Amino acid sequence: MTTADATVASLIAHGIDTMYALPGVHNDHLFEALFQASAAIRVVHTRHEQGAAYMALGAALATDRPQTYAVVPGPGLLNTGAALLTAYSMNAPVLALIGQIPDADIGRGLGHLHEIRDQAGIIARLVDFSGRIRGPEAASGLVAQAMAAMRRGRPGPAALECAIDVWGRKGAVAMEPPLATSAPAIDEDAVKEAAKRLGAAKRPLIVCGGGAQGASTEVTELSAVLQAPVLGYRRGRGVLDSRDPLSVTLPLGHELWAQADVVLAVGTHLPQQRQWGIDDQLAVIRIDADPEEPARVQPPAVALIGNAAPILRRMIDALATRNTARKSRKDEMEERQAHWTKRLGKLAPQLGFLAAIRAELPEDGILVDEVTQVGFAARLAFPIYRPRTFISPGYQDNLGWGFATALGVQDSRRDTPVIAISGDGGFMYTANEMATAVRHSIPLTTIVFVDGAFGNVRRIQEEQFGNRLIASDLVNPDFVHFAESFGAAAERARNPDELRGALRRALARRDGPTLIEVPVGPMPSPWEFIMMPKVRG
Repeated sequence: MTTADATVASLIAHGIDTMYALPGVHNDHLFEALFQASAAIRVVHTRHEQGAAYMALGAALATDRPQTYAVVPGPGLLNTGAALLTAYSMNAPVLALIGQIPDADIGRGLGHLHEIRDQAGIIARLVDFSGRIRGPEAASGLVAQAMAAMRRGRPGPAALECAIDVWGRKGAVAMEPPLATSAPAIDEDAVKEAAKRLGAAKRPLIVCGGGAQGASTEVTELSAVLQAPVLGYRRGRGVLDSRDPLSVTLPLGHELWAQADVVLAVGTHLPQQRQWGIDDQLAVIRIDADPEEPARVQPPAVALIGNAAPILRRMIDALATRNTARKSRKDEMEERQAHWTKRLGKLAPQLGFLAAIRAELPEDGILVDEVTQVGFAARLAFPIYRPRTFISPGYQDNLGWGFATALGVQDSRRDTPVIAISGDGGFMYTANEMATAVRHSIPLTTIVFVDGAFGNVRRIQEEQFGNRLIASDLVNPDFVHFAESFGAAAERARNPDELRGALRRALARRDGPTLIEVPVGPMPSPWEFIMMPKVRG
């Protein structure tokens, strides 16, 4: 068995059924192995390495399962850097398989094709686990280690290198079974202390991040028991159904933070500590899979390490004898929600388009946002009904991630409608992957809002630099003709009503991609509702 054969067999044994990839000479033997195993693993080949990596990221986020991509070394690796960095920041289990120059020449600086100085060191700084496969006998064990590392504690990416002359090397192979991973024991004393503080709280607030997506049932129950609002922003959205009056985003969350006496933070970096402040009148309880996370800014009153769902279940049980009698906050929260809904009316152009999207996207449909004006508004005001149905890039917030990531989301969830929203600036980062969408019949619906500018940059130049505009204007293709030239369906919508009709037609079409171009002018700034001032400490 070759090293490549052993690697592919091990991937299949770990449940990998798709490889997002761009081939090249360093990985020829790997692609031969993939061909031989094509009954068990499919290859989705892209037009650029960043497309492959972003698609793997999207698939991981949509399925909560490890996903894999393969690229050549040097330029190939670097072309995937933004996606790999985003996978790390989003705790996404993405495994990168990266080629290498001839084994004996690594580190010698001889000028081999795609040679890069200290590739292993570069990779190690982007992922949680990395290694080099040095022969067929080592392949299965390293794949097993990488897969376990991606699921242990805080999930994250991993990477394995293999040299061009090692992929085809033959040898005896003993296949390693998947390694077991275990969660840390739940600290029962900490659970009781947390329940005591929450039970006595007069103004509790729950803040959810991406680590709470698998604990929606428990968060929903705990919120009802405590009558505690649940703040979700970006990756925390959808943990509590937006139709629940206790489900809040920014800016109502900012108002509630100022009033809270106990905050329960579930699977989140809790940036509010830095942005909105903290003082002695606020007790913070942290639940996180990463033991280093809770005390990064300030030690919490209580820290619980592990998977959120079982910890929250223990907390709910403990509250049965510790909770203060509470009356419903439904009327209060509906009134407060209505106040901020009215204030957010300033974003009427964005909200009109979002209302059209929500009207046509099924409850289990997925929206993938982008760094664009409609995307920013979606983080504030787009109703989300279920976990993992709003995919947002987390703290990297990197322009251009959306379209290719959404392709991975849709490819991995073929029966679920997926809509990607992009601006003309962000879409063009990976617009060439429209070819990938057509080639692999990926039925993604993509909306491109076209204003001919890097909108945020232009607004800042207008408002803060005396309207001295530089490097913020864009030249665009006709996006409808662009998509059609690849064989995709495409149309133009000029207002929310036209967008609804276009979406209805697009979502009914399941044999390939659809692009909807929406010409827009400058839109109102959302930043007063996002970058909100410090209110404590």
